[in-house]
Amino acid sequence: MSSLLTNASAMTALQTLSQTNKNLATTQNRIATGLRVSTASDNAAYWSISTGMKAQNAVNQSVKESLGFGSAVVDTAYTGLNSAIELGTKILAKLASNEQGGIDTGATDKEITALKDQIAQIAKSADFEGQNLLKTGGGDLTVLAGYVKDSGTADTITVAAYDLEAADFSDLGTAESTLKAMREAAADMGASKIRIDSQLDFTSKLMDAVDRGIGSLVDADMNAESARLSALQTQQQLGIQALSIANSSTQSILSLFRG
Repeated sequence: MSSLLTNASAMTALQTLSQTNKNLATTQNRIATGLRVSTASDNAAYWSISTGMKAQNAVNQSVKESLGFGSAVVDTAYTGLNSAIELGTKILAKLASNEQGGIDTGATDKEITALKDQIAQIAKSADFEGQNLLKTGGGDLTVLAGYVKDSGTADTITVAAYDLEAADFSDLGTAESTLKAMREAAADMGASKIRIDSQLDFTSKLMDAVDRGIGSLVDADMNAESARLSALQTQQQLGIQALSIANSSTQSILSLFRG
C-alpha cells in the first residue's frame, strides 16, 4: 500500500543513516583525540581506572623529581667529602712528620693550615641549590622516595649531614679520629646515593608501566579506526542514496493524478 502520510522505507533508511552518522562521529573523535575512552560516557569503568592511574603517575612524577634532586645534593656532598678526605690524609701525614726531630715544624704547620682552610672551603662550597650537607648548621636531607596509593603516608630516605667545617686536625690522634669519621660519613652518603639512584630508576620504569597500562585501557587502535572510518563513510553514502530512493517512491503517486 502506498501512503502519502507514512513512508516506511524512508523511515528505515533515515534511522540507518542516523546510526551511521553517530558511529562516524564517534570514530572521527577517536581519530582526532587518539583515545577510545575520552569521557566517562565512553566507558565509565575504564575512564575511572585510567583517571586514577593518571593521578598516581602525577605523584610518581613528583617522586622522580625529588629523587633526582636528592641524588644531585648527595653527589655534591659526597664529591666534596671525598676530596676533603684526600686533603685530611695529607694533613695526617704532615702531623706525623712533625714528630720527627730536626723537622722545620713551622713550615709544615703553614702547609697544614692551608690544607685545613681548603677543607673548610670545600665544606662551604659543596652546595646544590641551597642544600649543603657539609657546612656547619647544614641539616639532614629528606628525600621523597615513594607513595603508596590510599596509604596516606609517603616513603622517604634520610641522608645525614656531616659538619665538615668543624673537622678537627689539631693533633695526630685527633686527626686520625676525624679521618675515620669522614670516611664513615662518606660511606653512608655513598650508600644513600646508591639507594636513591636505584629508586629513581625504579620510579622511571614504574611510570612507563603505568602509562602502558593507561594506554591499553583508553588508547584507540588507529589502524582499526582508519579502516572503520572508510567503511562508515561508504555506509553513509549508501544510506543517503537509500533515503533518496525511498523518498522518490512517493513521487510516483503523482503520475496517477495526471490527465
